[in-house]
Amino acid sequence: MMNSSRGRRSLGLGLALAALIAALVGCAYRLRGTGGFLPAHIRTLSIPMFKNLTTRYQLDLKLTQAVIDEIVARGKVQVVTDNRETDALLSGEVLTFVVTPIAFTPGKSTADRFSIFIAARIVLRDNVQNRVIFSNPAYTYQEEYEVPEGSDFESLETEALDRVAEKFARQLVIAILEGF
Repeated sequence: MMNSSRGRRSLGLGLALAALIAALVGCAYRLRGTGGFLPAHIRTLSIPMFKNLTTRYQLDLKLTQAVIDEIVARGKVQVVTDNRETDALLSGEVLTFVVTPIAFTPGKSTADRFSIFIAARIVLRDNVQNRVIFSNPAYTYQEEYEVPEGSDFESLETEALDRVAEKFARQLVIAILEGF
């Protein structure tokens, strides 16, 4: 009987320890993209139009709007568009925009698959504590898209750029919120 009692106690202690470890590990769990890398005092964020140092028309507009949309969707901070003081400022300069053909239609010399590459300089500044929270002087994003035979390259590039802007923004906002 004594052996059975010790076994139950050991089992009970083992289960209690396992529950404690599970609780501690569970406390640290959070969903990706909901991180708290931003200081708690940052409640308002200004995002002026990114500077476009490329020749791609409206690239600055598309990327800036996509970043604003992504931050608003996450609800972490209020994005302010007027010139009043804000807790933080997110600025960007689009440095590079390159579209490269990467695959061609067999037997023809027309490209049917392209790669879009974007590089930008991104800085998030804490205006309250006057310090840089996030900085990446060469933030890059690359995406591929197809152009079916007989399709208009320009219109498909514009559609692809809209998708790229959304993914660029999502990746950037995750990097900022998670502190990567």
